[in-house]
Amino acid sequence: MSEVFIAVDPLLAEYAEIEAALADPQVHADQARARTLGRRYAELGRVVAAYRAWRGASEDAEAAAELAADDPTFAEEVEPLQAAAAEAAEVLRRVLIPRDPDDGRDVILQVKAGEGGEESALFAADLLRMYQRFAERQGWTTQILDETHSDLGGYKDVSMAIKSRSTDPAEGVWAFLKYEGGVHRVQRVPVTESQGRIHTSAAGVLVFPEVEDAGEVEIDPNDLRIDVFRSSGPGGQSVNTTDSAVRITHVPTGIVVSMQNEKSQLQNREQAMRVLRARLLAARQEAADAEAAEMRRSQIRTVDRSERIRTYNFPENRIADHRTGYKAYNLDQVLAGDLGPVVGSAIQMDEAERLAGAADA
Repeated sequence: MSEVFIAVDPLLAEYAEIEAALADPQVHADQARARTLGRRYAELGRVVAAYRAWRGASEDAEAAAELAADDPTFAEEVEPLQAAAAEAAEVLRRVLIPRDPDDGRDVILQVKAGEGGEESALFAADLLRMYQRFAERQGWTTQILDETHSDLGGYKDVSMAIKSRSTDPAEGVWAFLKYEGGVHRVQRVPVTESQGRIHTSAAGVLVFPEVEDAGEVEIDPNDLRIDVFRSSGPGGQSVNTTDSAVRITHVPTGIVVSMQNEKSQLQNREQAMRVLRARLLAARQEAADAEAAEMRRSQIRTVDRSERIRTYNFPENRIADHRTGYKAYNLDQVLAGDLGPVVGSAIQMDEAERLAGAADA
């Protein structure tokens, strides 16, 4: 695997440089730079660990082969050590495949009721709780940014920020939840159904990688149209006597973000700008993907907002992912936060496609 040395050597040098930089107190005076370096250091750490494991396993296998040439009693040790070296080489090959550059980011997740009226809004609430419980299991924190309730306690629209405490890109929220964007379909007997008939409705999920530094996405104030209005609750009734709700339109892209959860206009504006930056970052990445379709091609498909990605069948307690073929009869557990295997099937599909792409390159 002489090509491994060519691929790894620059990364080993970069790892050493970042390690030295992180030991400099002045670097930590710039929190944004320190965070970026920390994330890259964690990412390269996986490569360095895999490389050292491969080197150690390869050296052990070579030493055993040399000893076996002189002393046949060592022969039975050669094959297992060679197999271990081959396995370590495969691990190294996998970690050398470039990750999605946004994997380490936190996310803003939005759930919107779709077809199905009130039932869809109730399902949107189920999805939100599922993501909140999954986040708890991962040790992430969540924050509701904005919400519009339906009359029966569901959500017409709700936005939530999800943050990880880890700097390891492999543990970033986006690395897991980027596959959740799309149309989620539910089949069950609605609470509003008096005849016991099963209905099908849907809710949409949008996931955006969050911008950490406002300077990362430059927004010209002249490109914004900002409107203020009174917050409203279920049925449209006013819940605020002042114009605290904010609607920001980014004129060049047509992206519109509304916020009314906070009591002050300033807070709603800050939250709206936070979501707008995330959506602009996502739009910028989508444009880059369109120009280079071979890069992150699985991402383009898995975050397609119009794609029906999953069905939640309550009568059969079944969940099915239409992209990966995953199917299980533990829907109640999934809705309680056991989303790992479902997400894992999407991660495995993505990695398999990236491995295949690397082999064809």
